Amino acid sequence: MVTMPSSSRPEPHLHRRMAESFGVDPERYDRNRPPYPETMIERIVAASPGTDFLDVGCGTGIEARQFVAAGCTVLGVEADLRMADFARRTGIEVEVATFETWEPAGRTFDAVVSGTAWHWVDPVAGATKAARILRPGGVLAPFGHAFQLPSTVAEALAAAYRRVAPDSPINLNGRSEGSILDAYQALYVRAADGIREAGGFGEPELWRYDWERSYTRDELMDLVPTSGGLSSLPPDRVAEVLAAVGAAVDELGDSITLPYATWGLTATRTDF
Repeated sequence: MVTMPSSSRPEPHLHRRMAESFGVDPERYDRNRPPYPETMIERIVAASPGTDFLDVGCGTGIEARQFVAAGCTVLGVEADLRMADFARRTGIEVEVATFETWEPAGRTFDAVVSGTAWHWVDPVAGATKAARILRPGGVLAPFGHAFQLPSTVAEALAAAYRRVAPDSPINLNGRSEGSILDAYQALYVRAADGIREAGGFGEPELWRYDWERSYTRDELMDLVPTSGGLSSLPPDRVAEVLAAVGAAVDELGDSITLPYATWGLTATRTDF
C-alpha cells in the first residue's frame, strides 16, 4: 500500500508531519514491513565500487541490516528519534537528522541507499547532496515496496480514511485509483527527474521486482496501521478505520496473499 498526495505530481517531501509519523510504533513497523528482495540487495552491492553505505531514512533498520548481512558497513540517517533508537538496538549506527540538514563532516560513501523513504526527501536537493558525498563511480539507489490490498479491503480502507480525514492530501487508494503497484512507479520517475536536474550522475536505471506475501487476518490488520496515512492520525480515528477494514478482511477467509512490487533505481556518480 502506498500513501501519496492526490495531485498528479506527488510532492510527499512537503508533508513533514506524515514523514515523521512512522515512529509512533516502531516495533509494529519493524515486524510488519517486509525485507527487500535479496536479488535487489545483491544488485545494488554489485553496482557499488565499495562497501561503505549511507542509508537515508533508515527507519528501524530493515534494509540496513540486509546490507550489513551482505558485507557492507552502513551508517543510517533518520529524522525520527524513535525509529533511530530502534535501529540502534539492532546494531545499526544512526545519526538523527533529515537528509537535507544532515552534515557529512567530510565523509564520503560508495553508495547512498534509501528504503521506502526517498519520497520524503526533496528530489533535487537530495540528489545534489548524494552527488557531493558519493565517491566517483558510487551509486545512488532509492527503492521501496508497494502492496495491493484486495479490492474490497482497499475500498473499505479508502472510504473510512476519507470519512475520518476528509481534508488530508493523502490518497489511500481504492479500486477507482487503479493498481497501486503501477502507481508507485511515479515516485521513482520523480526521483529520476530530480537526479537529472541535480546533475553529477549518469542516466538513472529504473527497475521493478514483483513478488507475493501471505498474511493471516491478524497479521494483515497489524500491517495496515503502518501506512503513512494512518500513522499520523489520532488513535480513535485509526480505530475507526481499522474497524471498517477488519469487517472487509473477515469476508476473505483465514489467509490473504498480497501482491507486492518493489520499485527502485540506480544512478552512478560521474566526475564533475
